[in-house]
Amino acid sequence: MTSVKKAKTAKKQLKKKRRAAEKLRRALRELKPLSFAALLAAGIINAFGVTVFLFPVRLYDSGISGLSMFLDQVTPAFLTLPLFLLILNLPIFILGFKKQGFAFTVYSAFTIGVYSFMAYLIMDVLPIDVSVISPLAGSDLLLCAVFGGVISGIGSGLTIRFGGAIDGIDVLSVLFAKKLGLSLGAFVMIFNTTLYVICGIVLKSWILPLYSIVTYYVGSHTVNFIVEGFNRSKCAMIVTTKAGEITKEISKAFGSNGTIVNAVGGYSGESKEIIYFVINHFQINKLKQIVHKIDESAFISLQEVSDIIRSPER
Repeated sequence: MTSVKKAKTAKKQLKKKRRAAEKLRRALRELKPLSFAALLAAGIINAFGVTVFLFPVRLYDSGISGLSMFLDQVTPAFLTLPLFLLILNLPIFILGFKKQGFAFTVYSAFTIGVYSFMAYLIMDVLPIDVSVISPLAGSDLLLCAVFGGVISGIGSGLTIRFGGAIDGIDVLSVLFAKKLGLSLGAFVMIFNTTLYVICGIVLKSWILPLYSIVTYYVGSHTVNFIVEGFNRSKCAMIVTTKAGEITKEISKAFGSNGTIVNAVGGYSGESKEIIYFVINHFQINKLKQIVHKIDESAFISLQEVSDIIRSPER
């Protein structure tokens, strides 16, 4: 009887190991070489923006990166920015592994590693003096805030676009914002505001924290441009009683078809149809002309579309 139980136990353990191995293989297949190449560039770009423009003049990046810069200033010399970037960010990404998944965690850890290593090279190895002023913008705080925000924003945006995150604050917001009754954006804003207030109190000066808010603003908008694209599309929702005719004409004009949804007027109770159609910014006027030529009473609603995801070709 004992031998039978042992055999069953061994069989279960073998199945468990096989399932774990298969799960790992599936997870590894999610990782893309192109993504690693883009994340390598993202880490280098982010390190350049932070160490060349922000760190020399004591401006602060947002999130954990900004916290690491502040701790670098108020702790002993052997505790450096690259070290803080690693010891603060990596545990957060590991903590968020279950929530964010294998690929996200690997991509994020890789990018943080590149960011930290490049920051170390620029600050301690390469013949670049970033100890007092920016090598490119001097001591001009506004230039450093704007260009530091833009460049680090490009690095952060590329990281997000290719499946990772370069700052642990993004993971913390996913883990805790909902529990605190906050949106993700509100959580990040509260974190950064608290960080800048603490910096101002400790340094007994509000000039650098205030300029850091400029960096945060510019960087966040740059991230949005990189992630969502510069040429954002528009979603047109056309409420009409002549959907067939309008769809036929816009298909001729733009070379693509809309989607027709049946609807009922809330006040009149009249049967209507809604055409869902995606266009770019330059096609808006032409769309209006086509629609109102066919149906003068048609109602057109336009909304921003940040991305369009199509099913892969089979």
